[in-house]
Amino acid sequence: MSTQVAYRDAPFQLRGSTFTMMVLKVSDPRNPNFFPVLSGKIAQAPNFFRHAPVVLDLDDLPAGVPFDFESFIKLLRNLGLIAVGLQGGTKEQQDAALAVGLALLQAPRGKVEMFDPLAGTGRSPAQGLANVQAQAQPPAHAPAPAAPVMPEPPPPPRASMLVTEPIRSGRQIYAAGCDLIVVGPVSPGAELLADGSIHVYGTLRGRALAGVSGDQNARIFCQSLEAELVSIAGLYRVSEDMDKDIRRRQVQIYLNNGFLHIDPVSA
Repeated sequence: MSTQVAYRDAPFQLRGSTFTMMVLKVSDPRNPNFFPVLSGKIAQAPNFFRHAPVVLDLDDLPAGVPFDFESFIKLLRNLGLIAVGLQGGTKEQQDAALAVGLALLQAPRGKVEMFDPLAGTGRSPAQGLANVQAQAQPPAHAPAPAAPVMPEPPPPPRASMLVTEPIRSGRQIYAAGCDLIVVGPVSPGAELLADGSIHVYGTLRGRALAGVSGDQNARIFCQSLEAELVSIAGLYRVSEDMDKDIRRRQVQIYLNNGFLHIDPVSA
């Protein structure tokens, strides 16, 4: 039997996918207010949190503090949250998490930034290379005339993903490394994700998460806001937390001083 036939007749398929999950950073699980406060937060948006997958983050948990995964997971389930994985933690905590069926997840990596010795000088990379080469050469008897300083070219525009059809319920669109432009409505239950900004030229329902890899300058624009959730670089707001005067209006959503703002767009 050929490999192709074997794969074709296999009773399963393994595929990669992208999902949105909340991360619950646990710094003091023994605090008596931990679950009452969490319950109050869930009560603000019960539909959003119902049966929601949660990743536990123990990086802020002081070393040596015991953590009872089995009891903690049961208390989360009583609130409608389903713990599915662990991020961070010690080797002992990771072993205990595996013993109760949690997956071990790596923290998302931030953008890799290359060191640029010319950063902030106003000089282009080409000019920097010319300067390095000039320094490597022995000095001449007469000073060479200064090379004319050329203006630095503008940065290239960010690429974008264009979707021209309506986004139906249950569909997920992810614009990796670029902006997302949707020409049409977004249905409830759909999900938009972009490393850059999100532009919706229609009614935005469902979820929209911009700057998912950490870009705090990303924004969300839509013609009519009816979203279940909007998020910029991990800071989110659910529909229950949105003021009525911005619902069904043309808005822009952005971060300022660490807070998520939703402002109507003036006509």
